[in-house]
Amino acid sequence: MAEVIKMPRLSDTMEEGVVSQWLKKVGDKVSEGDILAEIETDKATMEFESFFDGTLLHIALEEGVTAEVDSLLCIIGEEGEDISQYLTQTEDEPKQLDLVDQINEQEESENLEPVLITSEEKEIEESIEDIAASNQNSDVDFSEVEYITMPRLSDTMEEGTISSWLKKVGDDVKEGDILAEIETDKATMEFESFHDGKLIHIGVNEGETVNVDELIAIISSVDISAEQALANFNSEPSATNEKENIITDTSTEKVVETEIFKEDVTVSDKRVFASPLAKKIAADKNIDLSTISGSGDNGRIIKSDLDNIETSVIDEPPTDKVVETAAPPISPTVKPQANITKSESFDEIDNNSMRKAIAKRLSQSKFSAPHYYLSVEFNMDNAIAFREQYNSIPNTKISFNDIVIKACAIALREHPKVNSQWSEEKTRLNHHIHIGVAVGVDDGLVVPVIKFADSESLHSINSMVRDFAVRAKSKKLRPDEIEGSTFTISNLGMFGIKEFTSIINQPNSAILSVGSIIKKPVVIDDKITIGNTMKLTLACDHRTIDGVTGSLFLQTLKGYLENPVTILV
Repeated sequence: MAEVIKMPRLSDTMEEGVVSQWLKKVGDKVSEGDILAEIETDKATMEFESFFDGTLLHIALEEGVTAEVDSLLCIIGEEGEDISQYLTQTEDEPKQLDLVDQINEQEESENLEPVLITSEEKEIEESIEDIAASNQNSDVDFSEVEYITMPRLSDTMEEGTISSWLKKVGDDVKEGDILAEIETDKATMEFESFHDGKLIHIGVNEGETVNVDELIAIISSVDISAEQALANFNSEPSATNEKENIITDTSTEKVVETEIFKEDVTVSDKRVFASPLAKKIAADKNIDLSTISGSGDNGRIIKSDLDNIETSVIDEPPTDKVVETAAPPISPTVKPQANITKSESFDEIDNNSMRKAIAKRLSQSKFSAPHYYLSVEFNMDNAIAFREQYNSIPNTKISFNDIVIKACAIALREHPKVNSQWSEEKTRLNHHIHIGVAVGVDDGLVVPVIKFADSESLHSINSMVRDFAVRAKSKKLRPDEIEGSTFTISNLGMFGIKEFTSIINQPNSAILSVGSIIKKPVVIDDKITIGNTMKLTLACDHRTIDGVTGSLFLQTLKGYLENPVTILV
């Protein structure tokens, strides 16, 4: 049976798409997963793959032609199959009428025979008339109103938290302006506007968490109130809470707005644009952000702007602080002691989205994947000499971690089962090698990915790892930079950890734990000498990697690390 392929909705704002290039032609055999075409959306050009097997029987849209979402794109079926009925169905598909057309049809049918109308149908008709009348009176073009929903900024993201709003109600917004900072399960990212207009409604306060695709803001390029826009918003049946968020009075709107941006208001009532990290540093060090000019986007104050602030500004005491006088000693014979209270106390810190996601994902991995561990001790004398010689080249510097990453990438070529991913029906053996490198940040753990690591040089790997580490700590990593790993490396050797085990970063099948290089007596050629050793521990998913497979991988890796010149060949 033939399958009718329609123009897909590839983004939440996509209404139409352009076929920029067909990668298959009529008559070609198509398998599930094959790329059919490249489709240009309102945000990007994306590859569109087939979900069916068969023969491409018909192409409805030529290259460069724009079509609405759900319009006929192509037809896939068996070779020689008659598809005329599908083409006829598409042409004869009934067109949905808007409210005005429904009313006109109702007026034209007044001369027809009377039909018995139930009370429910009458109520529906009356509601349609009321809505149509309100639409006729308003003369508002709602196509110029953009409803901004919580975006999906990572493949595992289910909800997001508004860390801070960088625009407030009433502000003019241009395409590319940063609207807000959103905290996901992996990082805090800047969210930019894809539309021009005025921000007329903010539906989520700072610090609040909402599900993906829930309404967070409204931008309009026409003169319209927030109440009108919200009334026109096609909410889900369960969205009863959104009605509670509708602002019924402009004075209330001002109060809410004041509360949201209270921490950003200075004495002069001017908004101070600063990143969350900069705000935290300023609060800890008592820095007045209103006296600082920002070097970030749109004049935002970032961490680097606070690095060179004089300590005199930082240490200036607040004028409103009340100083309490210490109580005199109980007895002149008692020595002064530290202020120790014998009462139980504690601090409670709300778990942020990243910490919750780490707990959820690692718990799932630990309890669902049958972990086992393989440990090997490597002789690092040759690696140390290799690194010293490599770093003697001008403008070149690499670390031992870079050598481990490159060696793992080369070894994974020879052992694709270690570079695999498990699913209930199939095991995926990846030909591409994307190595994730665990980076510790204040909020938890981020794993940026070195794509096609086996094809990168040691110097290139070093540059990427350094860049990822800096941007991870300042929460500037892009979503595509923390997704798609096929193997993961975690290195705690720089903290003096000799040996440890890690939890697999699923859907990967393995993760390598790298310990520190230690100097100790070793036996070489039946003689005891002082050597440099390092322990590596491979955590394996027994569903995809058997003990022999993991051991052979470590043997190969050992050969590359103990003779690192071979990774350059």
